[in-house]
Amino acid sequence: MSEMEKGAAEPGVDCDGGEERSAEEPVVSLAEVLAENEELEKEARAVLGGSDHERCSYSQGAVKRQALYACSTCTPPGEEPAGICLACSYECHGTHKLFELYTKRNFCCDCGNSKFKNLQCKLFPVSIKLCCFKKNQCLEKTKVNPTNKYNDNFYGLYCVCKRPYPDPEDEIPDEMIQCIVCEDWFHGRHLGAVPPDSGDFHEMVCQACMDRCPFLWAYASELTVPTVTKVTPAAEDGGLPNVEETDEIKKENGAEHQTQTGEEKSLQNSEPSTSSGSACSEMAKNEASTCKLPAFQAKRHLQKNTATFWPHSWRSKLCTCKDCMKMYSDLEVAFLTDECDTVLAYENKGTRDQETDRRDPLMDTLSSMNRVQQVELICEYNDLKTELKDYLKRFADEGTVSIVEFEYCQIGVVKREDIQQFFEEFQSRKRRRTDRMQYYCS
Repeated sequence: MSEMEKGAAEPGVDCDGGEERSAEEPVVSLAEVLAENEELEKEARAVLGGSDHERCSYSQGAVKRQALYACSTCTPPGEEPAGICLACSYECHGTHKLFELYTKRNFCCDCGNSKFKNLQCKLFPVSIKLCCFKKNQCLEKTKVNPTNKYNDNFYGLYCVCKRPYPDPEDEIPDEMIQCIVCEDWFHGRHLGAVPPDSGDFHEMVCQACMDRCPFLWAYASELTVPTVTKVTPAAEDGGLPNVEETDEIKKENGAEHQTQTGEEKSLQNSEPSTSSGSACSEMAKNEASTCKLPAFQAKRHLQKNTATFWPHSWRSKLCTCKDCMKMYSDLEVAFLTDECDTVLAYENKGTRDQETDRRDPLMDTLSSMNRVQQVELICEYNDLKTELKDYLKRFADEGTVSIVEFEYCQIGVVKREDIQQFFEEFQSRKRRRTDRMQYYCS
């Protein structure tokens, strides 16, 4: 055996004479690479949710949900917080330090307004008016967007601990969960209870928002997903409550939690779209004749200093009587009655939009045909490709057109009449072939 063969036969030996390779060097298969790429694309669809990457969203007003970013370069801590849309993050802030905010509700892009001292939006400058013919009015960018809501996320800080994410000083692996009311992000260990498995709950409401919306405690006893409730202080975490996981799961108020049925779980991936004009509608449109809240309040429940975790479709169980709707409005949480407000609906919209962009018109046409029609169309396509190549080859021989792998680089001029002539001759040959087939078949 040669020296090279010996080196190749001994595991961990570099045949080139370099350092010895680790015997446990990871090997990644193509299938794993493709799976990882698909997962990354799925995450991107979830984050972007079908947001437009070319046009500033300002012209749409307060968008129900969109991908948002904060620019630390233009609005650092100490300045007024501001948020920018996906397109502006590319076009106007491409070289800046950005914080990814994921998604916020009812937000209007701030790019270039008075909060940005030395920057003008390239896609929608403040000085430009955009005429909207559908609404028969002209839209001019305002200096500020008074309906926008901001929090510490716009400075890159999250949770009650007010730390960045990822946190270079935090070595504890932990999942960040977004509250669907205040839309802040929280470490799982700072919620006062061990979160259920991610597949068991749909949305989370943090402790502060539960206290601000006490009516939710009445629904929590029956609707929320059970959690572990043993809490111990953690000095190393700055006095913030940490949660120790135990095997025992305690039910709210001792009531048995109603698990999701197979039908409810199957609905999780069919959340209504957040796009305008969709079938998604607010429950408020069908106001309940009688209030359901007293029935929930009559059941004994224990209010706890923890976040709560809610299953799919829990919003549909909220009372929509006139009094409750006014209460939601006063508390500024009327969006809880909107089934399209969920993040899942936003993510599903991004998935559908990308699938539409990927769709091949030819494959769509083929899929709508039966087998005989499919074969005929494919044969016709191949005939057209072959005959068009042969036809244009004549011009190439004459120095008019260069042919490279079915792509034609114009050197001289192929006239419109030449193309018309080709298709007339092609149709004529097709008719003759069809006539002969009918003759032989008869």
